[in-house]
Amino acid sequence: MVRVFKSKLTGYKSPRNRGGFMGELWRERSENARREYVSKGDGTLQARLLDDNRPLKHKLVDGFLDQFFPVGYPQSVGEGYLTYSQFRALQHFSSAILSVFSTQSLVFAAGLRPTPAQATVISWVLKDGMQHIGKLVGSRMGARMDSEPKRWRIFADVLYDAGTALEMISPACPQYFLGVAGLANLAKGVAMVTARATRLPLYTAFAKEGNLSDLYAKGEAMSTLANVAGLGVGIRLASSACTSLQGKLLVAPLLSVIHLYSVMEEMRAVPLDTLNAQRTAMLVADYLELGRVPSPAEIRYRERLILPVKPNVHAGSVRIANDILQIPSGKIRELKHRFQSERFLLDFHETSTEMVLHHSASGEDVVRGWLLAACSSKEASLSDAYSRVDKMLPEFLSQLKSRGWQTQLFLHGSAARAFW
Repeated sequence: MVRVFKSKLTGYKSPRNRGGFMGELWRERSENARREYVSKGDGTLQARLLDDNRPLKHKLVDGFLDQFFPVGYPQSVGEGYLTYSQFRALQHFSSAILSVFSTQSLVFAAGLRPTPAQATVISWVLKDGMQHIGKLVGSRMGARMDSEPKRWRIFADVLYDAGTALEMISPACPQYFLGVAGLANLAKGVAMVTARATRLPLYTAFAKEGNLSDLYAKGEAMSTLANVAGLGVGIRLASSACTSLQGKLLVAPLLSVIHLYSVMEEMRAVPLDTLNAQRTAMLVADYLELGRVPSPAEIRYRERLILPVKPNVHAGSVRIANDILQIPSGKIRELKHRFQSERFLLDFHETSTEMVLHHSASGEDVVRGWLLAACSSKEASLSDAYSRVDKMLPEFLSQLKSRGWQTQLFLHGSAARAFW
């Protein structure tokens, strides 16, 4: 029996008929939904949405934890995280109040009188409130960013430029200022959270001597210097060639192209040493074809950062299963029997191989499964593929570690994990 765990999930199995597989039942809770699954005799699963009869207090607590704490909390975080979060919340709470006061003071200082000033302040605060909503929206995608921080970082800058474009055209429709500016700030809020969430793994990729704090501080200092220089040039342009909306619309697209191109090249330069689906497929393909494993620095410019990643035919055309429930339960039983000693299941198709990961599968387990899938496409039988994998795997893992790859984890934020 398979129990799928997506996001924060709890479940149990209750056999209705212990004489066979027919009638086995299990339940799951994902986000605020509770579902019941019953295996049928034809090898399919029947799903039914259950009423949530938990007390309101429990629903609110679980919803709060799902929204504001990492997946797996408190086991997934280090000691002191709760205290840190409490004081961080207090810091931002007090800062937000001060920002309202400062904004009101600046508007009053501009010469506006109480009645119009109050309306202006309220509109401005509401507009900025959309940015905070955007930050909450972005925070819900945090688990997906771990496996593809480069791709999400580029997405953040595209979204930020879109928000900037909306702000620039807002003078053309002053009657819709609040709506246009609010939408722009919503986009910028999502972008800001995404950019900040991906910053740490990007900096970590360069920290080879435990100097992450120094790298972060120096990176921020360089960003500050560039921002100051950009502000100087921007002020100069805004007071000369770009005083009108037409002038801004001529220069802004060019600046946006330069901005996004710079971000893409910046991301290509980052040598991430963690295993995800795209990098694992390239490593397996290179080892089978060339007999050597490339380093993170060598493989970084080969990653696809915008377009969808297609299965690598030279590495078994493996796809990580995102929805295990689409696989018939009868098929699951067959795969469990075939791969009973493994922490993965391989479902072979004509053009691809779907890999189901056990909830405790490590990076080395995934590498073994990927290598087995690639060898199975070239060998006459699964036993021959196993023989080949048993000979190659120790050397392959040794090269991975010596070349600087982290093999203890496999990152795939959107994939499901299963028990069997």
